[in-house]
Amino acid sequence: MMRPTSITRSIARCDGFIAIAVLWILGGLSVLVSIYAAYVVNTASAFAGYDDHLKADALVSAALELTAYQQQATSAQSRPTHGTFTFRLGQANVAVKFRSEAARIDLNTAPKQLLLGFFIALGARPEDAEYYASRVIGWRTPQSVGQDAEAASYRLARVGYQPRGAKFPHVNELSLVRDLPPSLVERALPFVTVYSGRPQINFVEAAPEVISALPGMTVDRVNEFLVKRQASPEKAKQLLPPEAQQFATLEGSNACRVTIRISFDNGHTENAEVVVLLFQEGDQPFAILSWRDARNQMTAETRL
Repeated sequence: MMRPTSITRSIARCDGFIAIAVLWILGGLSVLVSIYAAYVVNTASAFAGYDDHLKADALVSAALELTAYQQQATSAQSRPTHGTFTFRLGQANVAVKFRSEAARIDLNTAPKQLLLGFFIALGARPEDAEYYASRVIGWRTPQSVGQDAEAASYRLARVGYQPRGAKFPHVNELSLVRDLPPSLVERALPFVTVYSGRPQINFVEAAPEVISALPGMTVDRVNEFLVKRQASPEKAKQLLPPEAQQFATLEGSNACRVTIRISFDNGHTENAEVVVLLFQEGDQPFAILSWRDARNQMTAETRL
């Protein structure tokens, strides 16, 4: 027979094993609870962020509606070519800026002389700038049967594609034009468009780099022009050299670029840049040509 002391020791050992097992189980459960708590917190944060994104999209749409209203409240002749306004909706403040696309150089309609001056203004040598301008013209020009010299040059260069032979659908396609340096394309993108539809530029709204593209514009002339153009646009135009007059206009474009900054009360911010085509008649006040924000980029197929 087992002595009482042996039985006591056996019971103590069993109790120790049970206690250890219970502790392991409790430890495992605590880990699972921690993981579940982290999952719940992350899920809640993700849904909160997604909710902010949905609200931001709605606020961008509201900003576009207000921009279209401001533009259509006046006739096409007196339509403002730029403007700013703010509004508050829900739990966010929204700041809006809009500017006519005529302030940019249109890759589809700009004449070679304007493209030439633009590339020089961006730092290209005159002989190189003329070559680059010819390549842009060649990319967008339809090629007739038997007169495909531009296409032949692409085949000879073995780049793996042909020139479009039609309008640029997006400014980023400028990077596909043969022999254009990537650094030059990068500097050009903030000042070009495919939505203006005008061969001229709006000299009141254009950036200094675009003004410098006008024929005959020196550094001193550009600086003097920039100082005086806001005070009196008509008098400022007289400062342009005669050869630059045909490339400058006071008129805007039916397309305008809208920059929107949304600041939520919780500290979250969102930015969007949308190009819209304004309509004077019909039930639809505008069409979205492109929409770019931190989450996506969309370009419509609408053409001017």
